[in-house]
Amino acid sequence: MTLPLNREQVWKLVLKYNSEKSDLNHYLESETVCRALALRVGENPEYFAIAGLIHDIDWGMTKENPVNHLTKAPAILREAGFDKEFIELILSHGYGFDCAGLIDKKRTRKEEFILACGETITGLIHSYAIMRSGIEGMEAKGLKKKFKDKKFAAGVSREIINEIENLGLEKDEFFEIAIKAITKIKNEVGL
Repeated sequence: MTLPLNREQVWKLVLKYNSEKSDLNHYLESETVCRALALRVGENPEYFAIAGLIHDIDWGMTKENPVNHLTKAPAILREAGFDKEFIELILSHGYGFDCAGLIDKKRTRKEEFILACGETITGLIHSYAIMRSGIEGMEAKGLKKKFKDKKFAAGVSREIINEIENLGLEKDEFFEIAIKAITKIKNEVGL
């Protein structure tokens, strides 16, 4: 689990292909949640932080036609020196979606669940924080209510968040981990 770039270099690469503030906030939130989640389940926190930070590397180029999302990422990551295992991990967060031919693929590995769950929960937390005018004081109990309300942050996949159970964690604990992680960078992401 070695990485060819340090965090600063990865962030520069992300900024080369992405500029929209909301997207950048999502990447930063994914970085911190994936780090905290990896730490909790005994995996390398820095490796998963980088995966969270760079998981949507080609989104800025493909979001106008989401079916192309993750089609450019492998070449970008390969050119930057990332290995096949890391690139496959990045692609795994698109499993089940109609992008890059990944619709029929399913996540099966611990690493895949860390990235997919970690990056997906950020949308729910960010939306809830905006609704309540900040993340400070947010509790898992309140987030759980929003999770159950399918109309709230409707674009956030509850099915992917439920995959956290594949890591042996209850949703309540996962919500607490993710809330605490994002709270640490609240000023950076406008919450």
